[in-house]
Amino acid sequence: MPPTGTPPDWNTVDIAVPHRPDRLPGISMAGFRQSLPSAVDIAMVAHPSVTLLVDLSEGEGIVFDSPGRHERGSVVIGLMPGDLRAGGRVGECLQIRLEPDVAAAVLDAAPDLSGTMAPLADVWGRDAERLEDRLRATASWDERFAIASEVVNRRLHARTPVEPEVARTWRQTLKSRGRTQVTSLAGDVGWDRKRLWSRFQSQLGISPKRAIRLVRFDHAAHLLATGHAAASVAAECGYVDQSHLHREVKAFTGLTPSAVAVAPWLAIDDVAWPRNLR
Repeated sequence: MPPTGTPPDWNTVDIAVPHRPDRLPGISMAGFRQSLPSAVDIAMVAHPSVTLLVDLSEGEGIVFDSPGRHERGSVVIGLMPGDLRAGGRVGECLQIRLEPDVAAAVLDAAPDLSGTMAPLADVWGRDAERLEDRLRATASWDERFAIASEVVNRRLHARTPVEPEVARTWRQTLKSRGRTQVTSLAGDVGWDRKRLWSRFQSQLGISPKRAIRLVRFDHAAHLLATGHAAASVAAECGYVDQSHLHREVKAFTGLTPSAVAVAPWLAIDDVAWPRNLR
């Protein structure tokens, strides 16, 4: 989940990515290590994935704050997180992004996590502590990625997946980069709009319409960061006009398109997640 606000000094952050990022479809990982742990204040921005953030920092570690909630350490952050900030002294962390159809099986709790956060221990129980212990026992990111892949894969195959029609609808939403309609998605799987809406919402924790908005925003934000003008981004991403793009960017980030275009989190995002669909 990309950050905005007052980020850490990215020049002091080492970023590691798996050598085989496509080994587990719908799952991506990145490791972050600050050579000198420092205080950060980061606003979390909506991204089309559920995020597992495993805090491997020593001492205080990462602190998360949202209205009415205060958590420390490893957390699960759902889709559309709202007003959520991360702070504290960050040293090392492993971030795992799960596409919603995968998260529903891996977490067995994705619908309850949409727009919220929860301690990883509340979701995974003792497995969360065991994972942290194993990850802390090695400083090698390759070994850490292998350990995390093993744990996630085991949980993925131990639980009932979402319905094939729901998974296909999510994939089509990603493939279209949010340039689609709910009616079209429903027709593609042979369901009516009402049935798709109900099944999608109950199994992924987000409505098809909000999923379309989220995927479209993510694509637009990265186009803005590569230097595309707001007017051309609005046209390419299927917004009604530039004002529509402005409203959506404001809703997801609290920023204007011009501010998003130079946001440091987008630059670091492309380093950490080089194989993500845009």
